[in-house]
Amino acid sequence: MTAPVPAAVTAVPTTGPAIEAHGLTKQFGRILALDRLDLMVPRGSIFGLLGPNGAGKTTTIRILTGLARPTAGSASVAGVKVSLDQPELQRRLGYLDQDPRFYGWMTGRELLELVGRLHGLSGRELRARVTEMLERTGLSAVAGRRIGGYSGGMRQRLGLAQALLHRPQLLFLDEPVSSLDPEGRRDLLELIAGLRGEATVVFSSHVLSDVERICDRVAILDRGRLVTEGPLEELLAAHARPIYRLMPAPGQDALVGDLVARLRAAPWSTEVSVSVGLVRVTVSDPGLAAGAVLPLVVASGVVLESFERARPTLEDVFLELVGPPAADQLDGRGFVRPREVADR
Repeated sequence: MTAPVPAAVTAVPTTGPAIEAHGLTKQFGRILALDRLDLMVPRGSIFGLLGPNGAGKTTTIRILTGLARPTAGSASVAGVKVSLDQPELQRRLGYLDQDPRFYGWMTGRELLELVGRLHGLSGRELRARVTEMLERTGLSAVAGRRIGGYSGGMRQRLGLAQALLHRPQLLFLDEPVSSLDPEGRRDLLELIAGLRGEATVVFSSHVLSDVERICDRVAILDRGRLVTEGPLEELLAAHARPIYRLMPAPGQDALVGDLVARLRAAPWSTEVSVSVGLVRVTVSDPGLAAGAVLPLVVASGVVLESFERARPTLEDVFLELVGPPAADQLDGRGFVRPREVADR
């Protein structure tokens, strides 16, 4: 997209956290959707709220935006104590659901004008703000078209435009790209990344690559509990294990089998896996492995098409800290069952 990027979305204070949460708990009967969550989000950051479906991400966002009442605990957002029906809180935040629903008979411009009036904008200021948001989200050319004819990506961009219209200090995005095609996903992620330093963004997703692409700080939830939280680069350095990737040339199955056996027997090797011809070697001592992997390849006679030490990814961190669910965490359909009060 080539739309110009206007000045800052809002003047964001530079001191104190944008969000503070202490002991947030949400219980539905015996089900613990959220279990004593403590969270701190710095101002101006793009904060990734990461976890599998059912981890508690949407519940957290609904509480922090004042759409749901916690069973226990407290939180403040942009300096305002979180509670239901809190007009000052609503003035300071914007929200985009993963599946926004708009009046299909309205045009994009009409929808933004309606949202602006609901936020108290009018006249020249309203028209200028609507035009600005249409340009920012690349919707100027379709502003007069009925929303019912918009593609999924266009609706999501319109959702982002309405969330930004009143220049919020915080922007909550709940799985905003989960239903988009690759091009729509790329465009919306670029728009969100462009907000860095202008507004605090809380970006919820179960797609690890999306979070890694745009977020500078990450919290991982699992079955309603906080697993870890911190700057992305620190989490990668602390938890992701060094991995080597080897791509043997085709037609060497026996030799590759011998190489895999040699790698598994090495004292610095913790895991060796083979998938679609790619050999992944996870090591405990990168220093020893760096000088030993290639000699083992030569000794086995395998010809490689490529060899690299892979950069740790958020997926590596997630798999190390969360991993696959235990058998007693699955229901009869193979889904992870929610945590219950007795599990605390």
